[in-house]
Amino acid sequence: MLKFFSHPVPDNEVQRLLALNEYQVLDTPPEPGLDMVVRHARQLFGVPIALVSFVAEDRQFFKARLGIDVCELAREGSFCTHTILDWDVMVVPDAALDERFRESPLVTNEPKIRFYAGAPLVTPDGFVIGALCIKDIVPRPRGLSPDERQSLVDLAGLVMDKLKARRLSMAEVDGRRRFDAVAKSATDAIVCADGNNRILSWNSAAERMFGYSAEEAIGQLVNIIVPPKFRPMHEAGLQRAVAGLTSKLGSLMTVPALRRDGTEFPIELSFSHWSEEGEHRFGAIARDITERVATEAKLRRAAEYDFLTDLANRTVLRDQLEKASTDGRPVSLILVDLDGFKDVNDSLGHAAGDEVLKVVADRVRDVVGDIGLPCRLGGDEFVVVLENTADPLSAVGLAEKLIRDIERPMELGERSVYIGASAGVSLQSGAGWNADMLLEQADLALYRAKSEGKGSARLFTHDLRSIAQTRISVSSDVRQAWEQSEFEIYYQPQVRLLDGVLVGAEALIRWNHPERGVLTPAAFLSTLETSLLAVPVSEWILRTACRQAAEWQTFGFRDFRIGVNLFAAQFRSGDLPAVVDRVLRDAGLPACGLELEITENTILRNEFRIHAALRDLRAIGVGIAFDDYGTGFASLTMLKDFPVTRLKIDRSFVSGTNGGDRNRVIVAAISSLAHGFDLKVIAEGIETQNQADLMRSYCQEGQGYFFGKPMTASAFAAALAGPGTRNNRKVV
Repeated sequence: MLKFFSHPVPDNEVQRLLALNEYQVLDTPPEPGLDMVVRHARQLFGVPIALVSFVAEDRQFFKARLGIDVCELAREGSFCTHTILDWDVMVVPDAALDERFRESPLVTNEPKIRFYAGAPLVTPDGFVIGALCIKDIVPRPRGLSPDERQSLVDLAGLVMDKLKARRLSMAEVDGRRRFDAVAKSATDAIVCADGNNRILSWNSAAERMFGYSAEEAIGQLVNIIVPPKFRPMHEAGLQRAVAGLTSKLGSLMTVPALRRDGTEFPIELSFSHWSEEGEHRFGAIARDITERVATEAKLRRAAEYDFLTDLANRTVLRDQLEKASTDGRPVSLILVDLDGFKDVNDSLGHAAGDEVLKVVADRVRDVVGDIGLPCRLGGDEFVVVLENTADPLSAVGLAEKLIRDIERPMELGERSVYIGASAGVSLQSGAGWNADMLLEQADLALYRAKSEGKGSARLFTHDLRSIAQTRISVSSDVRQAWEQSEFEIYYQPQVRLLDGVLVGAEALIRWNHPERGVLTPAAFLSTLETSLLAVPVSEWILRTACRQAAEWQTFGFRDFRIGVNLFAAQFRSGDLPAVVDRVLRDAGLPACGLELEITENTILRNEFRIHAALRDLRAIGVGIAFDDYGTGFASLTMLKDFPVTRLKIDRSFVSGTNGGDRNRVIVAAISSLAHGFDLKVIAEGIETQNQADLMRSYCQEGQGYFFGKPMTASAFAAALAGPGTRNNRKVV
């Protein structure tokens, strides 16, 4: 590399600049062919800026550009100056962290480029004259995948193909002498014909391309290489040129051609016209662009179809909806969002996450068939469009079938992965709607489905708009509640059913709302769990509950155990065992005095990350309880593989024992399973003496209003201080 410049320069800089000059592209106007390439690049990679940049001695000239107003910039400090040093794609995931560029005005000044990727433009002689590059104002830490790199290389190759064709078309205008000179050495087919459409010359490249030898072709009509249905058009154009009328001579066009064996193929064709001794002469330069057409088709598909799932993408979706809206046709739209995908993606890695998305896409495609358009909106969101129908029953029915199929277990290698799904359905007919409106309505319906427990489909109704405003309000109020210490921990007693002795309590969060009074988690927990407050609030709950349990142990209840519900966000943070160990030491609570509660569905959707965390927690000595057992998948594999110490039977089975034998059979079955796995069992939701007596046959412990409602720490402490608390079943 030469060192005489303040910017890096290739060792062959002089020869490189000469090669660039041969293409005569500097300071020339835009050309449709190159503009098409940058449009494809911007759509394919989802970036705001795409350029064809030629690197001159002291500047870079943008022959084609999107997303930037200027047509040239100084070479100093540019990304492309580094791209031309090698033949490989150059990727800069975050320019602000790259010592080569972090001080560049392109990075420090607007628009503040953060991501760059460039594929070198290499001439047949091996000189890098510029780059096809893409830029973004946000970093991309993952850079480009191998497939994305290859796509950028393919686009750069397309640029060079167009430049080579451009050079040839420029050479044609010099007449027959130039034509013959090019014909001898050209790799493209070059044919000369007279004004009567008869072939006069036929080079070796034409022999290879069309299958006729020069002896066979010369003297024949040019029609032998023109498909039959295009011959009238060809002959009419030739006659116009002979008559001196307007024709397409000199322009570059793509047309179908005919081989000797009768097969058609695409060629890029340019014509020139001159006179020889008063006779008309026509020259044609043809290039077989079969591979290029295939590449362009691939790029067009990449711009319209999701690369990973091969489903139609957002662009196709929006076009389809806008057409339906313009035509006033009815449409049903189903928006499907995966539940638990992020946890699988984080725990098993992006490769496994991609496989899950492929499986989901296949299932969506199979369910929809040819009755609608399945699309991937992005991330873990899918859309199905049903045209010419706005039937709510059929749309919701299809959405529910999609959910059922998606929720079937997926086999990834030797692992079974469970993914849930929720759906929102919106309908429109007549005029006055657009794609954004339909998607917004489906999103509101989806939010309703998720807030009601996920795994369901909901139809948009107009009252959901006010609910959306409430959602925004709740999110803001939750943050304000945290900042103003409006959350409080309540405690619900847990007793030993055999003798009614108090053994512990479950810590439950409440919100002391300044206007609405004390709110239960049903009013805010879903918002809290998905917010950035999830981790700090969950740690506060854990710390407060452990400190309170240690105090009550000191009060005389030495075996007192506190149950704390875990948030999924605590597992995503990656340091849950260390946090729990630190909290226990700070509170002075022995590990056996803490039992962490987690729902089985949370485990199923976070399985591979949670397993290690639960194992480490059990090693500390902390108890692990499956909450609401029996309401989810109730997998036996979970009981075998996870370090569980207790099952909590859901209140729906406990309260249902009053009304029939089926719930009693379920309770007995759970109890038997627990006994087989050496697990303790606690029944939730005990509200009557009869329920307590019945549960005593199946469970060691119980919890519910019969023994005490959730109460503040001070009320719970007062109950503990009451006479005979250690021997009375009911605390309050």
